[in-house]
Amino acid sequence: MPTTLAKIKSKLDNCIGAGLTVTSHVGRKKVTKRHGILRETFPAVFIVELSHEKNAVERVSYSYTDVLTNNIILDFD
Repeated sequence: MPTTLAKIKSKLDNCIGAGLTVTSHVGRKKVTKRHGILRETFPAVFIVELSHEKNAVERVSYSYTDVLTNNIILDFD
């Protein structure tokens, strides 16, 4: 992934509507994987719409700093 917040945002702007898997580190040795579609980008956050059958939550927002600090990993389909 790019090394600045502006580069991360511009890369995600080009991928709106694409499917992706979000791997997030939620705690000590705990990792969750969620599959969804990148729906919107805003100046500080981006929105991922999750698949309904596997997740109780429909939409999740993440910060660009989560990507920069490797708290989440994005894998596009």
